[in-house]
Amino acid sequence: MYFRKQGTGGPMLVVVQGGDGDADASPALVEELARDRTVMTYDRRGLSRSPAGDGPVTIESHTDDLALLLATQASGPVDVLGISIGGLIGLDLAARYPGLVRAVVAYEPPLTQLMDDPEPFVARQRAVEEAFRTGGVPAAMRHFLALTGLDLTDREPGVELPPPDPGRAANLAFFLTHDAPAARRFRLYESPLLADLVVPAAGASSRGKLPAAPVEALAKKLGRDLAVFEGGHNAHVLRPRAFASTLRELLAYH
Repeated sequence: MYFRKQGTGGPMLVVVQGGDGDADASPALVEELARDRTVMTYDRRGLSRSPAGDGPVTIESHTDDLALLLATQASGPVDVLGISIGGLIGLDLAARYPGLVRAVVAYEPPLTQLMDDPEPFVARQRAVEEAFRTGGVPAAMRHFLALTGLDLTDREPGVELPPPDPGRAANLAFFLTHDAPAARRFRLYESPLLADLVVPAAGASSRGKLPAAPVEALAKKLGRDLAVFEGGHNAHVLRPRAFASTLRELLAYH
């Protein structure tokens, strides 16, 4: 597993990226957080510098990878920010390896099992996967933008979108082939410890809409208030300064 540590001190914070995000993703957010934390990011198996390994790729296999990484790199329980599919990994880590975490901020994880009517969300997930099979990455991304309601113009001053990268195309293809179906199939072990360890979170512009519906159901199930960040599903990229500020407040009071 390829990983990076940034920052010179403070409690460890692990950022589990969403989508095709690897250890180099969300650089502005990581830079903000590394001012007072040791921030670890990593390439999930199959992305960039981490090999896919043998056997099927599942959320549980991703979680086991992270648990092994923490066993060698962390000196005690860590804080975790899990974004989208990274939120599923963070939730699974809290459920199956609770001794490794102090808090997990689960930002808009696509956890459908607690929704009263998951079919509209699942249908959109399947549409993204089918679009990839028939039209490749560009078609899939158009469906993904529709699913998440992303507004790429809603960003902080000075924030620029990353330029096209051939490595990212390969990561997107792996994500859409392996990770997206794994996320759709995942079922969380509903450990009673989750209510103490997990902070359900969503973007303000996602609230009441399909992207936030799964985490709103999770917050209700856990009996916790939903933590709200500025922006939408990609607020960690488009609004890194505000995102870092809200995350600090949440972890300080957890």
